[in-house]
Amino acid sequence: MQRMWFLESEEDRELRRLWRPRSAEESEREVDAVDLETITMKGAKRDWIFRVQVSNLEKNELVYVVGNLPELGAWNHNQAIQLPRELTAGDAAMFDTNNSSYHIEHGDERESIAGSMFDNRDDEAPVYSQTICLPTDVDVEFRYFIAVVCQPNGTKNPAKTLIIRKWETHMTPRLIKKNAPSNFSADVNITPDKFGFNNGYFKVERGWLTDETVIQFKIFNSPLKLWKERLHNKKVYIKMTPVNLMKHNSLELQQLGGDCVEDSLSMDTQDIVEQPPTSVTEICVLNDEDVCFKYQDQFGHAYRDEEFIVFNVAVRYPETIAYLVDYYAYSSRIFPGEPPNHIGFSYILPSTVQASVGLLTVPITSNKHRPIGQLTIEYVRINPIPDYPWDMSISYAKHWEQRWSGLDVGHRGLGTSFKFEMKNCANVRENTIASLKTAADHGADMVEFDVQLSKDLIPVIYHDFYVSISLKRKKQIEAMDMLEIPVKDLTLEQLHLLKVYHLAEGREKNPRFFDEDLEDHQPFPTLKTVFQELEPHVGCNVEIKWNMQLKDGTFELNHPFDLNLYLDIIIKVVLEYGANRKIVFSSFNPDICMMIRLKQNKYPVVFLTQGITLKYPTYHDLRCQTIPMAMKHALAADILGINVHTEDILRDPSQVKLVKDAGLIIFCWGDDNNDKDTIQNLKKLGLHAVIYDKIDEYNQKEVKESIFLVDARESEKALIALAHCSQTCGPPQLPPASAPNSTEKGYFLELEKTRNLVVTASTATSLGSLAKNSIGGDSVYPIKNITVNDCSDDDAATDCL
Repeated sequence: MQRMWFLESEEDRELRRLWRPRSAEESEREVDAVDLETITMKGAKRDWIFRVQVSNLEKNELVYVVGNLPELGAWNHNQAIQLPRELTAGDAAMFDTNNSSYHIEHGDERESIAGSMFDNRDDEAPVYSQTICLPTDVDVEFRYFIAVVCQPNGTKNPAKTLIIRKWETHMTPRLIKKNAPSNFSADVNITPDKFGFNNGYFKVERGWLTDETVIQFKIFNSPLKLWKERLHNKKVYIKMTPVNLMKHNSLELQQLGGDCVEDSLSMDTQDIVEQPPTSVTEICVLNDEDVCFKYQDQFGHAYRDEEFIVFNVAVRYPETIAYLVDYYAYSSRIFPGEPPNHIGFSYILPSTVQASVGLLTVPITSNKHRPIGQLTIEYVRINPIPDYPWDMSISYAKHWEQRWSGLDVGHRGLGTSFKFEMKNCANVRENTIASLKTAADHGADMVEFDVQLSKDLIPVIYHDFYVSISLKRKKQIEAMDMLEIPVKDLTLEQLHLLKVYHLAEGREKNPRFFDEDLEDHQPFPTLKTVFQELEPHVGCNVEIKWNMQLKDGTFELNHPFDLNLYLDIIIKVVLEYGANRKIVFSSFNPDICMMIRLKQNKYPVVFLTQGITLKYPTYHDLRCQTIPMAMKHALAADILGINVHTEDILRDPSQVKLVKDAGLIIFCWGDDNNDKDTIQNLKKLGLHAVIYDKIDEYNQKEVKESIFLVDARESEKALIALAHCSQTCGPPQLPPASAPNSTEKGYFLELEKTRNLVVTASTATSLGSLAKNSIGGDSVYPIKNITVNDCSDDDAATDCL
């Protein structure tokens, strides 16, 4: 009998092996092989080259990568990996010809690269790279950022720190998939990433304060006075330079090299003044069309009386830094290329900027050491929150989803309860737990409330700066007087135990509420209690109360607290107890908005402004007086948006489009909002949120629920459907490879229970890996676009939806 042989392909052989019956021993051997492979993969490593293209890098700025693994710093910016600049053939030839000391250094070393080399077009921008050994058995998330190195300062600050200049803040970080093969090749360079571009769109934000201090000097309201007649009609240029007052040791001088003195022409001081290596100085002119902080020109900025100028100086050791202000003017006969004349200078010493805010008047001294004028300047000092464990895993500072439009926000909860006309008052005491809960129960998407500190530094919820306390007269038991006293002068215990009245009650001697036995109705709940008592889906607009200076020079309140301490206490409570709740900070004080933005990297900030108004007195600060100036401040501060007075919007509705075209979010507030037709009109104009009273009456939602509660419920349904389909239909179909599939941090509700329903067959690790539902894919609530395998029958298909 002739035996026939056939060629068998690898695929056929594998199919035959899979379909033939297996003995118990063979099955056991296969399981052992799989376990061995898993163990092997678990300890396996791979080389991964990180390459990113960065354009317009400034002098002293370096490129870093940070990620979720210890090898990438575990989201700690100080443990991030520096990416050196790749040396191109053109660079090598240029530096070889000039016999230059150009080199690339790794680790803690600095790069000696001229700043002019970064002014290339984007397609020719320098590339920065580093090869890092990473484990293969985990997903790797990472971001790029740009920073300036703060070198150690002896025994006081022995560790190197970073000033974060810019960082990528996409909701979904960059991702290297688990078990992906190495991208490293000795022959071919991989295509570099582009800094800021991820998931198909660009998103980069300014950094926040980690260890450095920022001093902002504000020049406005015609603060420059020159007494010499020959200078009256000349354009004066102003430049600010931080200088180190301490003598450097040899190590620091070696690090500084020849770059320690900038372009200041104060020749009488230049031989002893050194610019600190750990400082960054920028300027922003709010009257410019392009409103942003940028480096100064060589001879500073041409000053005009009507301008609002902000100098922003970030320094690592503020106690040793003075600020030199140079003044320049061109002569009447100017030749092309001729520099201006240095006409004088001023010094601002560190001892004069110790407080958080202040007003200074400094003399302007000529080069012959004679006084020729004076400069009046306001400043704000912004300190970092000490010893807080910041990370770069995620930021909501500029996050707002497209569908969050026309939100209903309960003013002080259910509304103001102490207006002159009782019919316009809420029937629950304002700014109490009961008021906030009632607003949420009637469909408020967010609740707005006011926060200030008690005498013992505890954040409490209350709007007015003063309260009334009842005093009984001697020999007149029934007679009673009211004493007005600042909230800041009473401890939390006193606020809770004393019989206190709202100012309106005290002046009228007519109490409006008799709810002393109801815990949730008590005034002065703490901020911590609010977060603990409200449902997690209820968004919070946390307004920071602070005294404001009016245009006539008077203040609303003489505040004894240090502003940095005041804000640090409030922010820490929000960070500790706010969790994943939707939270927005706000304040009428523009400096506070800037400070909150720089003091933390998690929650967004909106600037409250009253704009042009006939109802309230005008504030001193120009940024508070009009919507365009408020908008420019928001752009300069890199905050989420502004909260405008509806009176100004109704006067000129085109301002809504102006703000939105600038890329800002816009809320509105005011008594004009307490009308159903006005609320609907404001929503049609495109307001992202409307803050109003008596939300139980004016809210026109068919279903009285927060949009965030609806989002959370739909998210849970989606996860349950996915879990059920995974059990009955097999693993789900994942989104296309172009869609990011990484773990995103949800913003609302604890979904651990529903996540546990997802069986191991599913590779989805979070809601963010299921679908995307916003502009550019920057979303934390992907709900609608879930794709699963076809079910085998109609009943199963129904269960999957």
